[in-house]
Amino acid sequence: MINKIITLFKIARKLAQSDAIKIISKIHEPPKIIKFFFYLMSFSFSDQKKENDSLNEEQKLCNSIQEMGTTFIKLGQFLSTRPDIIGDEIAKKLENLQDKLPPFSSDEAKKIMRKELGENNYNSLINISEPVAAASIAQVHKAQLNDNETIKDIAIKVLRPNIKKVFNEEIDALMLLAFITEGTIKKTKRLKLVEVVFLLKEITNLELDLRFEAAAANEFLENTKNDVGFNVPKIFWNFTSENILTLEWIDGISIREKEKLEKRNIDTKELASNVIQHFLRHSIRDGFFHADMHQGNLFVNESGEIIPVDFGIMGRLDKLNKRYLAEILFGFVKRDYKKVAEVHLLAGLVPKNISIDEFAQALRSIGEPIFGQSVKDISGGNLLKQLFEITEKFNMQTQPQLLLLQKTMVVVEGVARQLNPETNIWETSKPVLENWLKETKDPINYLNETIENTSEVIKRLPELPKIMDKANQALTYFASGQIPQNSNSYLALNEKKSEMITIRNQTVISLLLLVIFGLLVF
Repeated sequence: MINKIITLFKIARKLAQSDAIKIISKIHEPPKIIKFFFYLMSFSFSDQKKENDSLNEEQKLCNSIQEMGTTFIKLGQFLSTRPDIIGDEIAKKLENLQDKLPPFSSDEAKKIMRKELGENNYNSLINISEPVAAASIAQVHKAQLNDNETIKDIAIKVLRPNIKKVFNEEIDALMLLAFITEGTIKKTKRLKLVEVVFLLKEITNLELDLRFEAAAANEFLENTKNDVGFNVPKIFWNFTSENILTLEWIDGISIREKEKLEKRNIDTKELASNVIQHFLRHSIRDGFFHADMHQGNLFVNESGEIIPVDFGIMGRLDKLNKRYLAEILFGFVKRDYKKVAEVHLLAGLVPKNISIDEFAQALRSIGEPIFGQSVKDISGGNLLKQLFEITEKFNMQTQPQLLLLQKTMVVVEGVARQLNPETNIWETSKPVLENWLKETKDPINYLNETIENTSEVIKRLPELPKIMDKANQALTYFASGQIPQNSNSYLALNEKKSEMITIRNQTVISLLLLVIFGLLVF
């Protein structure tokens, strides 16, 4: 407990001495007690001159978060996908947060490679470069691999030393802060701050095991290997471990460098359409999509193929969600708002007692203004704002997997806008949605799916009561957007809550003592 409180104290000092609180206060006024607490925590005898006075608020906020290190960078990126919690204005600012930190030494990286890969595999690596990219949790080195006398260019991603310990200590302290906040400021209860921080911990801990990222990249490769114009790098499994990820080196131009692409005679208008269509195809066809498709993670090779990198954040949709997503998007394309409203109701995304006609009218207020406009005239931020206002009005439960998808759609739209400002996302989406819906409604496909499902039911008939129970729990989860009650994550979350309840009273007293101690010492 003491370790958590000390870590929380250090975090509060970092936050208080940065520009973050001041900037957030201009956008959303926090309670006076919170402002007073951070004022006390920011007290220092040293006169630190601010070097970023010339920067705008957006840059100051991002700089402040980046200075606070990995945990805050990840938290900032995660919260940028949750405008329902922090408001769309702050979320929009956090979208520009760069996942970059200074690299650690190449000697340290090579020691990790040798330890993780073993002497023989390590000796197969030649010409290991200095870091070519450094992010908050890992950095990348270019190297070559002597594979049976064939020299191959590879990229080696290496986790930062001690990153797991630092991250988990800080995130546990933040979870404690979220718990205290929920207990003292009743309005924050509905935001489920503890669950938000816990979900961040679960997601990032998956990122901190590079074998999971390798598996995601491999699954993505299998799903897309026949997609013309899309090329996922190959994974070298013998040179991949918990702390090391090795994949083929990509020679390409960043998708943000439009002028260079045009000099290579690559059609950027076609490329803009392809980015949108590939993302939709992966989402509704495979139910597995790259959920971090910003410009820094997309490259284009000489053939004009899109090459994604960094598979740490992937999104997944089940069969029902894929179907509902396609029906909802196609309903928007066809401007059939009543159909969209009915699909929301059928999917359990809105309560059964709402008026379909009123909900359809609200959806029309979002859809109609964007038709006939190009991407450059459509504000993704305003669309999100309207969607969440409607969410609140109709008591629509937050769906984490759909939020991630929605966030990625806005990012993809932004990438397309840079390549071709005239692209219309709805017109570009239409053929992909039409084809998928046509295929899934095809009688032969429907029959095949029915036979598959029937044979599976027959095989598992003795388990039917258990299956029905699990199905009921899954549907409850789908409707409420909560962590499933029979999952390991749910049990872990409850254990955390019990632990925090036990130390709550001691924590408040200890924090006060630490504040006093900090004022005396610092």
